[in-house]
Amino acid sequence: MPGRLLGGRYQVQDRIGTGGMATVYRGQDEVLGRTVAIKTMLPQYANDPSFAARFKQEAQAAAALQSPYIVSVYDWGKDGDTYYIIMEYLRGTDLKSGIKKHGALDCKKVAQIGSQIAQALSVAHRHDIIHRDIKPQNIMVQPDGNIKVMDFGIARAKNSHLTQDNSVLGTAHYVSPEQTQGKELGPTTDIYSLGIVMYEAATGQVPFQGDDAISVALKQVNEQPKPPSQLNPAVDPSLESIILKCMQKNPADRFQTALELYHVLRDYLAGRMAQVNSATAVLPGSAAAVADTSKLEPGQGMAPGNTASMPRVSRTGQYRPQRATEEAAEQEEERDRKRKRNIVIGAVCGVIAAVAIVFALVNVLGSASKTYPVPNLAGKTADEAQTAITQDGHFKMGETKESYSSSVEQGKVMDQDPRASRQMPEGTTINIVISKGEEPKEQVSVPNLTNMTPKEAQEACTKVGLTAVAGDEVEDDNIEEGRIAKQDVEADSSAEKGTKVTYHISKGTSQVVIPNVVGDSEDSATTTLKNAGFEVSVQYSESSDSVGKVISTSPKNGSSATKGSTVTITVGKAPSKVSVPSVIGMTYSDAADKLKANGFYAGLASGSSSNGIVTDQSETTATKGDTIYLTTKVESSSNGGSGSNGSGTGTTGGSTNGTGGSTQQ
Repeated sequence: MPGRLLGGRYQVQDRIGTGGMATVYRGQDEVLGRTVAIKTMLPQYANDPSFAARFKQEAQAAAALQSPYIVSVYDWGKDGDTYYIIMEYLRGTDLKSGIKKHGALDCKKVAQIGSQIAQALSVAHRHDIIHRDIKPQNIMVQPDGNIKVMDFGIARAKNSHLTQDNSVLGTAHYVSPEQTQGKELGPTTDIYSLGIVMYEAATGQVPFQGDDAISVALKQVNEQPKPPSQLNPAVDPSLESIILKCMQKNPADRFQTALELYHVLRDYLAGRMAQVNSATAVLPGSAAAVADTSKLEPGQGMAPGNTASMPRVSRTGQYRPQRATEEAAEQEEERDRKRKRNIVIGAVCGVIAAVAIVFALVNVLGSASKTYPVPNLAGKTADEAQTAITQDGHFKMGETKESYSSSVEQGKVMDQDPRASRQMPEGTTINIVISKGEEPKEQVSVPNLTNMTPKEAQEACTKVGLTAVAGDEVEDDNIEEGRIAKQDVEADSSAEKGTKVTYHISKGTSQVVIPNVVGDSEDSATTTLKNAGFEVSVQYSESSDSVGKVISTSPKNGSSATKGSTVTITVGKAPSKVSVPSVIGMTYSDAADKLKANGFYAGLASGSSSNGIVTDQSETTATKGDTIYLTTKVESSSNGGSGSNGSGTGTTGGSTNGTGGSTQQ
């Protein structure tokens, strides 16, 4: 797979991970020039037509999810028999590896991770996408500590029926009871899985262990988890209550939306314990203990809206009503002693007090006998909320406050007290909090990162409250390799505190292919090479065929050279003239041989014969390769010569080499 080009665009590079369904590679988007993660489906799933159809549907849906806590899906496709998803390339490690390496996390970190996952799920659920595979392996922890949820694209197709795949033990540790039973799933199934993720993050281990997926899944359905504090005494009761509510077997007993869970975790992180206790007040199986507020232990109390907070869980995992009962009995004995003294001191006062108490109790019980569900005001305007509160006459409009929110639109209800769906007495006052939108962040000046090392860039950005993030590498002729060549947010501009400044490291001077200019004129070749980024040097060589044209280049055309380097072109020039040796007095044949040896050709002048003696030549200087025309004269033989074909016998009638006679004139 490495080296393959998918979809004519995505270059597959090294493998960075393998799972039960797919292999993930680091790759390069050749069109946009950015690093991406390429997830390719394993062949046994890619060859299943039903899976392929679901894969396409889910990948397209996942690409529409926009959240800082969801990994971005850029593209998907099929190349041959390979299905692939193109995703945002993340740096960091998955949460599972982090827990294995560092063990249990502190409570605040667990709540922070949980709140970010809840926000990611809230976005997905609004798009009717249920993740179905929330587990630490699918949570990427980035270098800045924030998380990204992965695998929205194939989760639904992958985990429709866990019981059909006994090999997926890692997934079985996190699935909801209804998921193992093949029931219809809703947002609360992801909330259950998130509860187990927080459980593992807080304790360092999953709540249910087993030898195979089926045994673990059965425990998900039938067994209650040990309270996290039993495994890690550092887990505080409030966070424990949140986790255990997420993990209720009955979906109706969990938080009903990811947004509701996010609000509770946000309250926990902000130290608003009363609101946390109110949200987790009644857990199934402990309602009786909660309802009897006279038996609450010290430190417990009534949450807003007259609902008792969740009873504290002991380190042995058992509720402790016995101690509360004993303390209540002691208090009752003390009250009896005081009443006896009061009777002795003044019976009349006691009677009056008793009557007053009875009257008060009758009033309280009478008013509390009728309760109504609190309307859900989330996302309503202040006017809409007031109408919803007062329209039936059961509740009263209370105080309206404003607060900043990064997740709720400005002007809409972001919080309410009491919370939605709680049963409250008639006449209860409902307070609301209206979102002011995202809190404006402080503006800072962006530092100039050019020529810095990545470490220097990180320090410079951190100093002013920004985050430096590495982007793709780029070629740069002026910046040393390994140093920053450019940044996406302009230097010295203003940016909100917390903004990510992406920088690009130089790969050094770029290499350019030398264009073919052989045969071009000197001027044309020089222009072409300079436009390609080269300097040009010209040398000349004599050439009778390519005068004024480029004969060759150095380095050769088609090879690569550093941009800005010099390319030498060789241009042909007319050959220069040289002296022609004298051949006068020689026979034509000898004269021709001598001229050829000196780079010339011999030719007969008009009226001359090849059997004669050279009496004149046309040039004394000429360009090599030129033809020198020779004038010859045939001399008469004094004693007569033989016929034209006979050998010469006279001293003057024959040729100088004595091989051929001349015809007598």
